[in-house]
Amino acid sequence: MLDRLRSLPQPLRFLLAGGLAAAINWSARFPLAPTMGFLPAVAAATAIGMGFGFVTYRLLVFPGSPRRVGRQLRDFVLVNAASLLVVVAAAALFRRLLLPLGPEAAVEPAAHALAIAAGAVGNYLGHSSITFRRRRTRL
Repeated sequence: MLDRLRSLPQPLRFLLAGGLAAAINWSARFPLAPTMGFLPAVAAATAIGMGFGFVTYRLLVFPGSPRRVGRQLRDFVLVNAASLLVVVAAAALFRRLLLPLGPEAAVEPAAHALAIAAGAVGNYLGHSSITFRRRRTRL
């Protein structure tokens, strides 16, 4: 199965792995929000999705990186920390924009989903050029 997935174009593999990580991220917010509040739950859910994402990106999307796992993990966290800021800010913005349109129970999941999508492009660029890059360059 892994070989079949690895035969797909890299951007498609990134979307599949990232989509699954995003689904885990989005779903994790629901049990967290009642005890933490919306934005802390978004941040915690993002961390959960990041853990899953690191493993799947490394195995499925960027399997040939010659970089040490520790450096990959460090850079993965740094790229995702930048993404976390984007996701939390976008979630707050989308929530504010959408609240006049409907009840909070419908607006918050939509705001979180839109925010996850907003961080996806930057994640791909960051992970392909920094975290899992193939050639050795010093940053």
